[in-house]
Amino acid sequence: MSLSREPYLSQNSNTKEAQPLLELRQLSKHFPIRGGVLQRQVGAIKAVNQVNLSVFPGETVTLVGRSGAGKSILARTVVQLIQPTSGAVLFNGEDMAKMGRSALRLARQQLQMTLQDPYTALNPKMMVSEILAEPLKIHKLGNGRSQKERIAELLQLVGLNPYFAGRYPYEFSGGQRQRLNLARVLATQPKLLIVDDPLQALDTAVQPQIIELLAALKQTLDLTLLLLVSNLAHVRAISDRIGVLHLGEIVELGETEAVYERPLHPHTQFIHSQTRPLATINDRIQPIQLTGTAPDPANLPSGCHFRTQCPYATDICRDELPRLRDLGNADQPHLVSCHHAERFQE
Repeated sequence: MSLSREPYLSQNSNTKEAQPLLELRQLSKHFPIRGGVLQRQVGAIKAVNQVNLSVFPGETVTLVGRSGAGKSILARTVVQLIQPTSGAVLFNGEDMAKMGRSALRLARQQLQMTLQDPYTALNPKMMVSEILAEPLKIHKLGNGRSQKERIAELLQLVGLNPYFAGRYPYEFSGGQRQRLNLARVLATQPKLLIVDDPLQALDTAVQPQIIELLAALKQTLDLTLLLLVSNLAHVRAISDRIGVLHLGEIVELGETEAVYERPLHPHTQFIHSQTRPLATINDRIQPIQLTGTAPDPANLPSGCHFRTQCPYATDICRDELPRLRDLGNADQPHLVSCHHAERFQE
């Protein structure tokens, strides 16, 4: 596979000539397992493992993965809340790990991340006005009067009444808290938002509203989005590309319509069958049931890490680790790490 066809490069006509706004190069985060009297390292949990991805200005890239896939660890590693074990995170072409304190502060002003749970993301002892003013004060944006005006503007942006600035988080519903969560990260006028599973803790009736809000914010503020979700419900219209995470690795990545209509990895097909009504699944997507047991992240099986649950696994899946390879065309790369992916192309 040539470098020009790496899984992380968009072939979107609006972005393919541009420099990536965010680039992950072989990014890994491993947590050591220690044992014995001397507490020596005896293993590691590979929460994020050699992830490569480029996100271009104006794009929405969605990474989908079930619980334990490594979504939240990936997000925290990207914004340098936790340090990667290896690899690099480049923002605007600069390695964030090599930035000085002032440069890193500026990068974080432009690269913001929402926390997954809207109920724990907001300090219950602070009023909304204080919560939204905090990033403005940290980054020294404006004075008291301009900050107050900015808070009112932020509340309006996310569809809330500016009057709510005097309330506390417990007075809001889950959907409203998620809107406040978004308002806080928008305070610094970022270029790129990493949105960590914004639908996970919300009622199904509220989930489409949050996706619609993200789409509107992207359009209004000219944002770039890296969206991390647990399933494929509601994200089709907003996504330009979709990647599938399994045990910290990208196992499939392609243009949104290709991943929806022609998924090439059994894990992607399983996610489809869990989130799409059978009547909407076309003939190319066979609803599948997982077999066996989920692998232990601290003791991954040989070969393909999905093979212990995959109904299509054969001897080669046990013996060889599949690598990402391109089964798309010249205009639309479609990458997948599955030995038997060709069977799903027909």
